[in-house]
Amino acid sequence: MSDYCEGGIKHFRHHMPVQMRFNDIDMLGHLNNSVYFTFMDLAKARYFQAVLGDKFRWGNIGVVIVNVNCDFCAPSFFDDELEVETAVISIGDKSLTLEQRVYSPADGRVRCRCRTIMSGFDAKTMTSVRITDEWREALKQYEENLRD
Repeated sequence: MSDYCEGGIKHFRHHMPVQMRFNDIDMLGHLNNSVYFTFMDLAKARYFQAVLGDKFRWGNIGVVIVNVNCDFCAPSFFDDELEVETAVISIGDKSLTLEQRVYSPADGRVRCRCRTIMSGFDAKTMTSVRITDEWREALKQYEENLRD
């Protein structure tokens, strides 16, 4: 599992520190696995704000999650310092794929790795739509190796 957890893209431009709360810890003293998803959701929002600027509007976000796969690589504990790295690694006509990792800058260990597929979405018609050209260009400018 550790080879997989260390794989994927090597350079993430977007990093977001996260703060664990006491109620994030389970009975074994680990960060509960469901909490990783809340960290990654916040990091996705911060990523899109950083990359898209005023093109990212909360009232009409433009994408929804259609698939999430997460591998838990190593446990995290209450005093661990953690960050979430986020990158869009591919963009298609109607979808994009993000890769995220939660890791500790103190020891460099990846705690979990996640891939998320998001679909372009029109909130008014509740249908999938093409990823807008504005988003597409902003993402390509931010991510050096973004694939179509």
